[in-house]
Amino acid sequence: MADLSAPAARPANPRFSSGPCAKIPGYTLDMLRDAPLGRSHRAAVGKAKLREAIDLTRDILGIPADYRIGIVPGSDTGAVEMAMWSLLGARPVEMLAWESFGEGWVTDVVKQLKLDAKVKKAPYGQIVDFATVDFDADVVFTWNGTTSGCRLPNADAIPADRAGLTICDATSAAFAMDLDWPKLDVTTFSWQKVLGGEGAHGMIILSPRAVERLETYTPAWPLPKIFRMTSKGKISEGIFIGETINTPSMLAVEDYLVSLKWAKSVGGLKGLVDRARANAQVVWDFCAQNLWLQNLAETPAIASTTSVCLKFNDARIKDGEAFAKAVAKRLEKAGVAYDIGAYRDAPAGLRIWCGSTVETADVAALMPWLAHAFHAEIAAQ
Repeated sequence: MADLSAPAARPANPRFSSGPCAKIPGYTLDMLRDAPLGRSHRAAVGKAKLREAIDLTRDILGIPADYRIGIVPGSDTGAVEMAMWSLLGARPVEMLAWESFGEGWVTDVVKQLKLDAKVKKAPYGQIVDFATVDFDADVVFTWNGTTSGCRLPNADAIPADRAGLTICDATSAAFAMDLDWPKLDVTTFSWQKVLGGEGAHGMIILSPRAVERLETYTPAWPLPKIFRMTSKGKISEGIFIGETINTPSMLAVEDYLVSLKWAKSVGGLKGLVDRARANAQVVWDFCAQNLWLQNLAETPAIASTTSVCLKFNDARIKDGEAFAKAVAKRLEKAGVAYDIGAYRDAPAGLRIWCGSTVETADVAALMPWLAHAFHAEIAAQ
């Protein structure tokens, strides 16, 4: 019979939420003391902060100099919607989905924009086969499925000479995975994911090909003001040097800057990628030793290193959804893991955020608690 006594060690930080995600190690509100509160974002100090955020983002992610980077409203959702409403309709469209957020983009394109898009879906645990995708069409996809724990391993299948645009939701991938910029025409993410920033702000990154589309194509539908990236047929350059479309929170901007500077201190992108991979490896090793818990991703190549999604595999479990919720509740009550239940539309299980701001020691300390909670719930059935 399994030992039901609680483990002695505990994670120093029990925050494993997949969004908003854990703040950087050692974070305190005092780090935001340089935020220009009560000042206009259009004043010199506000513009300088916004421009610094854009420049540091380019530096850390290795974004090409001719790509434009803008800070936009509405988090990653706002950035993706801005891209789809502004760019789609000029060419055939293929929508790729293997989790709930990708499904959401499909709904918006098919039901709201009413485009006759070709939709390709894969079940949870798999991703769409990119070898079957027509990249002469505009293609919309997520790099990392936050709710499925399945990611695109690389962009090798995207041709350099494609005729269409690639629109990539990279919100759980940016700053933790290598993104192949020449293969991406529009890339979006939000501050509250991998770097643990504050919510409500998104980023949109445009290739020269995407800018050309914006300047040569006018959608058939009206565009809300917060989606407009052009004026009189030309790109609105101010958006990409810190002149935001709407008023940003300068406190949130300062928080993002603090996170970016921390990212530089841990080795930039390589350091961030290595941290996320080390965290995920702890979970993968635990699953290999405890066969009652499995990665939802069906193959290692597509397994996420940030939003690690897990499913229980034990014949003694009577009600999978109730069991998974009970395990998550037990861990939260013990104060060792907050917000790790599977996403509401995903298969029953757990979702442990292993992004770059999480300490590997905390993931390692959580693993014995997973075993404790699992065996305690088995006994309680």
